[in-house]
Amino acid sequence: MDGLMLSRLKLIFLCGLFLIASGRVAAQNNWEEDSILNTVLLKKQFSGGLVLHNLGMGLQFRKGKNVTYFRTFLWEVQAVSMKSPKQVRIINPYFSNARSYVYGKLNHVYMLRGGVGFDHLLNRKPAWGGVEVRVLYFAGLSVAITKPIYLYILNFYSPDYDYTIDAEKYDPEKHFLDNIYGRAPFSMGLNQIRFYPGLYGKFGFNFEFGEYNSRIKSLEVGGILEFFPIGIPIMAFQDEQEIFPTLYLTFSLGKRYNRLGK
Repeated sequence: MDGLMLSRLKLIFLCGLFLIASGRVAAQNNWEEDSILNTVLLKKQFSGGLVLHNLGMGLQFRKGKNVTYFRTFLWEVQAVSMKSPKQVRIINPYFSNARSYVYGKLNHVYMLRGGVGFDHLLNRKPAWGGVEVRVLYFAGLSVAITKPIYLYILNFYSPDYDYTIDAEKYDPEKHFLDNIYGRAPFSMGLNQIRFYPGLYGKFGFNFEFGEYNSRIKSLEVGGILEFFPIGIPIMAFQDEQEIFPTLYLTFSLGKRYNRLGK
C-alpha cells in the first residue's frame, strides 16, 4: 500500500507540474502576442463609456487615429443630462401617491456634444500591465435640448374645496407649493422641445489600466466648459444660464487595431 500511495503522489505531483508549466506557456504566448502588438503602432481605436459629472450623467463614444506613437487624434460624441446645482426634489406631503418634483424647475436640459481633440502619452504602462497616463483636450459644438416641465395641478372650483387634478405646463406665476399635486409624465411637452447651439472645451487626464495594449479600459477625469450665446432657462426666478462649468469622470472600454477583426 505504501508503494502504491507513493506512486500516486508522484503522479499527482507530475500532473501538477505539467499543468503549471502549461499555464505559464499559455500566459507567455498571450504576453508575447500582445508584446508583438506593442512593438507595432496600432493606428486606430474606438471606445464607449459612461459619463458621470457633478450635474448629471450620460454616455460617450470616441474614435481615434494615431498621428505619432505619443499623439492621437480623436473625435467624440457625448449625450448627458444637465441640472441646476440649486434644484431640490420635494414631494407633496398630503397625498400618499403623489410623485416627487423639483419646485421651480422650468425645463429638463440635455447636452449633445460633438468635438475633436488630441491626447498625448505621458507615460507608458509596463509590458506586464499597469497604468498608462495621457493628457487630452477637446473642443467642439454643443447643443442644449430643453423640454418643459409638466406638473399635476390641484384646481379648486367650489367653496367646499372640491378640486380636479390637471396636467399643466409649469408656470411659476400660477403654480405654488399649495396647489402642485406632483410630477406629470415625461412624455408631456415633447412637442415643445427647443434647441440652443453652443460651444464646449474639455481638458482632462486619462488613466488606462490592464494587461494588453490592444484593449482599452480606462478612467478619465477632467473639466468641461460650455458656452451658449442664448441663455438656457432651467430654474424660475433665476437668470437664464449661458455658461456651464462641470467636472466629470468617465469609465470607458474599447479596442485598438490596425484592421478591424485582426
